[in-house]
Amino acid sequence: MTETASKSSSRLVEWMRPRRRLIGWTALLSVVAVVLVVVLARWLRGTPGGEAFIADYPGIVPPPEGTPVGIPAWLGWQHFLNSFFLLLIVRTGFQLRSKQRPPGFFTRDNTRWPRTKRAPRRLGIFLWFHLWLDAFWILNGAVYVVVLFATGQWLRIVPTDWAVVPNALSAALQYASLDWPTENSWVVYNSLQQLAYFAIVFIASPLALLTGLRLSSVWPPEGALVRAFPEKLARAVHYPVMLFFLGFVFVHVVLVFTTGALVKLNQMYLARDADDWLGFIVFALSVVVMAVAWVLAKPPLLKRIAAKGGTVRG
Repeated sequence: MTETASKSSSRLVEWMRPRRRLIGWTALLSVVAVVLVVVLARWLRGTPGGEAFIADYPGIVPPPEGTPVGIPAWLGWQHFLNSFFLLLIVRTGFQLRSKQRPPGFFTRDNTRWPRTKRAPRRLGIFLWFHLWLDAFWILNGAVYVVVLFATGQWLRIVPTDWAVVPNALSAALQYASLDWPTENSWVVYNSLQQLAYFAIVFIASPLALLTGLRLSSVWPPEGALVRAFPEKLARAVHYPVMLFFLGFVFVHVVLVFTTGALVKLNQMYLARDADDWLGFIVFALSVVVMAVAWVLAKPPLLKRIAAKGGTVRG
């Protein structure tokens, strides 16, 4: 083990030491909270009021007329690319939040395009990588939104009826009681899914973009924009948004694998409503690709790539 790697490992151990007890207590309290929620939800479902509520609001709002049926192939590619970029964005986000000294620093060559009046800002190699990942994630998201509205797929995730609110509460109660909604997601999402997807696409993603821009070198260092949107506020919002994404991904993955994994993976990755193993195989290959990217995205390779656009030191 090199001296640099040894120091990094020691810093990680020191960082984790005071947090182990907190993590243990958090895990224990989380398990207790989950058990209490399940018990309460099952009790509520057994009451006359609970039974009547679920009967009136089964958790699904019929889609508007003209809503496309099925999941198109382009959405499968978007799903993979979004997962790929988000995985590495979260990783580099935690690397930046650890506040460890970067293993290298990048300075853009301002004699090439794009040239700027201000001198290029020196960036830690992890911040440089984080910003590039953000750029690709934003580009992928922009394509997604354009195609979403061009194909009418927006009708599947944008609520158009206030009945979505009580139906989402009903779906949440059904999930919490472990007697889950049985909608056919090839045709329609349940109301809680619809609100979750809407929040991810149209609330959390724009917040991540706006706060990320505020914390990047793109934002002017002074002027009205700085006063209107303080950096402290951007930091206070950016990290919780990342945690929201992590929570969404965790719940999303759990539900996929506990509500007919073969069917859901075929729908998500191959745009086909089938229950064979082909979708799972494609999913497994996508995980392998992400794992390889995780392993390769280390400072030596990042420095070599960054050096093609500027100067790397350290």
